Amino acid sequence: MEDIFQITIILFFSMLATLLSKRLKIPEVVGQMLIGIILAPSVLGLINGGHTIEIMSEIGVILLMFLAGIESDLEVLRKNLKPSILVALSGVIIPIIVFGSVALYSGRTLSTSFFYGIVFAATSVSITVKVLQEYGYLSTKAGNIILGAAVVDDILAILILSVFKSFKNGGGNLIVQFSMEILFFIFLIFVHKFIPKVWKFINKLPIYAKNTSAALIICLALSLLADKVGMSAVIGSFFAGIAISQTEVSELIEKYVSAIGYVVFIPIFFVSIAISINFDVLVEHPFIVILFTLLAILTKFVPAYYSGKACNLEKNESLLIGTGMVSRGEMSLIVAQIGLSGAIINEDIYSELVIVIILTTLIAPFLIKMVIKKDNTKKYI
Repeated sequence: MEDIFQITIILFFSMLATLLSKRLKIPEVVGQMLIGIILAPSVLGLINGGHTIEIMSEIGVILLMFLAGIESDLEVLRKNLKPSILVALSGVIIPIIVFGSVALYSGRTLSTSFFYGIVFAATSVSITVKVLQEYGYLSTKAGNIILGAAVVDDILAILILSVFKSFKNGGGNLIVQFSMEILFFIFLIFVHKFIPKVWKFINKLPIYAKNTSAALIICLALSLLADKVGMSAVIGSFFAGIAISQTEVSELIEKYVSAIGYVVFIPIFFVSIAISINFDVLVEHPFIVILFTLLAILTKFVPAYYSGKACNLEKNESLLIGTGMVSRGEMSLIVAQIGLSGAIINEDIYSELVIVIILTTLIAPFLIKMVIKKDNTKKYI
């Protein structure tokens, strides 16, 4: 019953946070994450996580990215492939160089310093997606570039992490890892072409909510497959959403999956982000936390902004892309957790990283909202 109590507390306070966020005119996701900090063990201690909450949180981020895929326009994503790749490349290279150099200068080992760079190279677009959805900007040109860049960004970060882990462990399986990931993307292309044809068969099934059931099975299956080949599960769910968006029933699926996701799983994901936070590090090393938070924001915002400008995008588009790439969230937390479990970093460094990740995740929605308020005409849809 402990898990049911935690779920009840999370859902009740998430609903309360959403109401207060609307009153205060702040992004809803910020309110939910702040509630998570208040409920977490470091403050009130009403929630402490556990296996059930962890699983539901993981399903939450998978569904969020699945919905982002459904809302994405494949043709627009293709048209914006060049700026997406440029934003992603600059957003991976700059953090690795800057964080690696700063960490090395502060006395960290070479491997630990490089790992700092990998952690902050990853972008977690799930937070950005929620904010863009809230303000109706997900389907804009800038929104599609952010989505495309975030996917490429995560792929690059995961590939670099794979190489790093392989060398750290003495190598041997790197070629196998790359081969599996390449085969996975070939399979995604096949899925994209095949899914619309499959739906002719699904439509004939005498099953309640058959379209939503089939869509969720495909979403979870591709998420599992992505995880199996060493990539992020959200990459699989995002591409599942893109494939489903090509069907005639995509709007119906989006409606029902949104109800499932936003009522239960997605609020649990946003609240649970704060469970691992430890404020002792903030007291013991405030300068490092502040410095790394500023660097985390700048090493994503600056390269993304100028990449947008280099692709002849308008100033507001470039600003939105820059702020949209700032959030680190679950992807960076996953990479940091891999570092801790693999003895690449210790618990003190892990706590530092988690604090900075949480802070960038909280700050990013405000930055996005500032840019949107300056351009409320949505002239670049």
